Amino acid sequence: MDDTTPPPLTIVQPGEGRTENLGTTGVAFKLWSHETGGAVSIVEHPFPVGALVAPHRHTREDEYSIVTEGEIGFRSGDREVVLGAGGYIAKPRGEVHTMWNAGKMPARMIEVITPGGFEGFFHNLSDMLAGGPPPEGELARLAAEYGLEFATPDWLPDIVARYQLKPPPNRT
Repeated sequence: MDDTTPPPLTIVQPGEGRTENLGTTGVAFKLWSHETGGAVSIVEHPFPVGALVAPHRHTREDEYSIVTEGEIGFRSGDREVVLGAGGYIAKPRGEVHTMWNAGKMPARMIEVITPGGFEGFFHNLSDMLAGGPPPEGELARLAAEYGLEFATPDWLPDIVARYQLKPPPNRT
């Protein structure tokens, strides 16, 4: 394929896309980076009631989230917001952030990740968790491979208590 040949057309119908379990949330793969020339990847995350994503920092990607169902809380740096369906948020790389189901019903969001490639972390994490808790150090190794750093900010217990969330598992 030369520079004038467009990439193949990728079509994902509603409800399509490979789905996997990430432990506290799930993931449905919609556009893989290999389908976008590495520019972007797009996934959907269902959030069951009580779900909390472990606080983390991306060193390589920016994330843009669109809530499509329910209410999802976001904390990025010292800013916090709860968004309902139709709400958007940009989470810049380099800043510790987390997301959680802030309501009493399941929630869902679309995640646009730039540049693409981080969807590989979700796929590998799902494979790792399929066999039960990962061996000590394996999650940290996988996170480092993708430039992801887990954090335990001092504001986390407050969010867990206010929204009656399941605390995140130890991410080592």
